[in-house]
Amino acid sequence: MTHTLSRCIPRCFTFSLLVTVLLSGCAMVRVSSLGPQQYIAMRRGDILSTGRLSAATRDTLRVAALDEARCQQAPQECIDSITTVPGINVDRRLASLAELSLAMAIAQTPDNSTAWSDARFDLWLRTARYAYAFLFLGQRTAGERAFEDRQTQVRDYYNYAVQELAGALFRRGALETDSGKGDPSTQFIAGWTIHIDLSRVRLPEGVRELREVIPASRLSFAGLRSIYRRDGLGAELVAVMNIPAPDVKALPASDASADTASRPSTWSTLPSRPFSEMPSPNVTVLLGFSAENLEQLRDAHDVVLSVYDPYREKSVVRHDQTVPLAANFSAGYGIWLARSGFAGQSLRTLFGRARGIDSPRIYMMQPFDPQRRIVLMLHGLASSPEAWVNVANDIQGDEMLRQHFQVWQVYYPTNVPILVSLARIRRAARLTLEHFDPTGTLPASQGMVLIGHSMGGVLARLLVSTSDEELWAAFEKKYVPEGAELDREDERLDRLLRFTPMPQVERAIFIAAPHRGTPFASNRIARWASNLVRLPLALLHEFEDVMQTATNNGGGPLEGQTFHVPNSIEQLRETDPLIRATAELPISPDVCFHSIIARRRATGPLEDSNDGVVPYRSAHLTGAVSEKVIVSGHSVQETPEAILEIRRILHEDIADVARSGESGLFVRCEPGMAVQ
Repeated sequence: MTHTLSRCIPRCFTFSLLVTVLLSGCAMVRVSSLGPQQYIAMRRGDILSTGRLSAATRDTLRVAALDEARCQQAPQECIDSITTVPGINVDRRLASLAELSLAMAIAQTPDNSTAWSDARFDLWLRTARYAYAFLFLGQRTAGERAFEDRQTQVRDYYNYAVQELAGALFRRGALETDSGKGDPSTQFIAGWTIHIDLSRVRLPEGVRELREVIPASRLSFAGLRSIYRRDGLGAELVAVMNIPAPDVKALPASDASADTASRPSTWSTLPSRPFSEMPSPNVTVLLGFSAENLEQLRDAHDVVLSVYDPYREKSVVRHDQTVPLAANFSAGYGIWLARSGFAGQSLRTLFGRARGIDSPRIYMMQPFDPQRRIVLMLHGLASSPEAWVNVANDIQGDEMLRQHFQVWQVYYPTNVPILVSLARIRRAARLTLEHFDPTGTLPASQGMVLIGHSMGGVLARLLVSTSDEELWAAFEKKYVPEGAELDREDERLDRLLRFTPMPQVERAIFIAAPHRGTPFASNRIARWASNLVRLPLALLHEFEDVMQTATNNGGGPLEGQTFHVPNSIEQLRETDPLIRATAELPISPDVCFHSIIARRRATGPLEDSNDGVVPYRSAHLTGAVSEKVIVSGHSVQETPEAILEIRRILHEDIADVARSGESGLFVRCEPGMAVQ
C-alpha cells in the first residue's frame, strides 16, 4: 500500500500541474532587464534610425490586430486599417500613420539622384501631411508634448520628408528663379498644388538658378572642429548657387596657361564689384498646409514650400504655436571651403603662377544683412580664408555673436608690396559698403571689427592708422635714386603713402602680427622664397611709370633707370625702413585694439620669446586694451584658446556698444593688462 501510494504522488502532482497550466490559459509573464543601449533603442529606434518601425508604432499595430512583418512589406494596407480601426487615440494614430507612410516612401525611393515620378511625390507629400497633422492638429499642442520622444521622432519624419521633397523639386527645376518655363512659383504634381515661396530668403545678386541642393544632414567635414546647428522644424539644406568663380579671370584659350605675372594688376584699379556673397548659403525649408482642422487636412492637396534664412528667423508660427526653426550654420561654410581650392591657389599667387588671383576680393559668409555689424578678417602671407576656418565657424555658431555680427573675409594676393595691398583692400571694403549702403547709415556700416593674422594683422593695423608725411620720408630714403627729387603731390604715390583710419572701424584684433617686421624674413629660407616670388608685370610697369613721373625723370639723366619693387616678404624684414616707419604710425584713438601673441615655449622671458616666425617684441603694441599670450606656433589663430579670446573680445564689444547706446556717449577704451 505504501509502495503504491509513493508511486501515485508524483503522477498526481504532474497531473495537477498540467491541469493548472491548462486552466490558466498558458498565461506566463517573464521579466528581463534592459541595458542602456537597449533602453535607447527601444525608446528612440524607428524607421529612420534602425530601418525598423518604432516600438510605439509596433504597439499600435498590435492594438489594431495587424502583423508587423506584413505592414513592413505592405504599409498601405496597414495605413488603411489604422485609419479606420477604433480604440486608438488621435495622436497615436497620426504618429503611426506618419511612420508607416515614411517607410513606404523610403522603400519606393531607392535612388534620390533621379527624377521622381508623380507617385513618389504623392507618397512623400502624404508623409509630410501625416506628420504635420500630428505636430499641429493632434489632441495636444507641441508644447504639451515637448518632453516626449514620440514628438521628436515625428518631427524628424516631417523634416526628412521636406528634405527629400525639396531635393526632388530642385531636380524637377521647380526651384529655379528664372526657368523660362512659366511661373516657377507653382507646381502641379500628382493632384497636388505646390506653391514655392522664396520671399523670406534673399539670393545673392544675379543668381537665377541653383546648381545643387544638398541636405546638411548628409554632410561630414574634416577640418571643422564643430558643427553648429539648431534643432527645430524644417529641413536644413545648403543651396549651392550657380555663380562663376569670381577670383580667377577667364583667359583666352591661347593664354590659358599664362602666369598671373603677365595679367593686368595695379594698385590704381579694382573690379567695380570686388565682393562675392556666399555661393552656398544655409537655408531651412518648410512645407505648410492651410487646413484649420484634421478634417480639412485629410483631403488637403494644396501646400506651400517656404525657404527661410536661418540667420534672420529663429522661429515660425504654425496654428498659433511658436516653434523653433531648424538651422545649420556650418554646412554651407564647409562646402564653400572644401570646394574653393584656396590652399593651392594662394601659393600659386605668391609665386606668380597660373590660376592665381590678381586683386583683393571680399567674401561675405551670408547674404548681406543691413542690421548686423561686420567682422572683417584678413589672412597672412601665402594664406587664404582657410586660415579662419574655425574662427569664422565659431563666431557664426555663437548665438549672441550671430545676432550682432556678419563675417566678411578678405582674400588678397600676398606677393605684392604691403602698401599696395593696403590701398586695394581699403578701396575694396569701401566699394562693397557703398554698394549695399550708399548713404552709409545702416548699422552694418558702423562699428566694424577687424581681425588680422600675421601680415593681415599688419594690414589691419594700418587700416586704423594715420599716415601724413611719415611714410613719404621712408619711401624717399629707400626707393628714390640719389640726385632725384620726389614729387609729393603725385596722386598715385599719395594713395599709397598718405591715409587716414577707416571711419567704419571701432575695434581691431591683431594676431601674431609682425608690426616691426621679423628676422625670419631675412633668413636663408625666406630669402630663397623671396627670390621665387614674382610680381605682376602690370604692377612693375606702373611702379616704374610712377617713379619716373614722381621723380621728374622724364627725359632727364635718370630716364630708363630700373626701380626695384619690393615684394611682401622683403618688406617684412626687420631692417626694412617702411615696416619700421609703419610701426610708428598712430592708431586712431576711436579704435579699441587687442593683441593675441604666440610663444613657442612657456618658459623664458616673455620679451625674448617668439612663435617661430614673429618675435614678441614685434607683435606687442603699447596701448592695447588686452594682450593674450598663448603657447603656440605662428598659426595661433587656429587654437581653441585664441578663438575663445576672440569670442570674449566680441562679447565685450557687444556690451560696450550697448552701454554706449544707453548713455549716448562713446565708451572709451583703456589700455589693459597682459593676460598670459
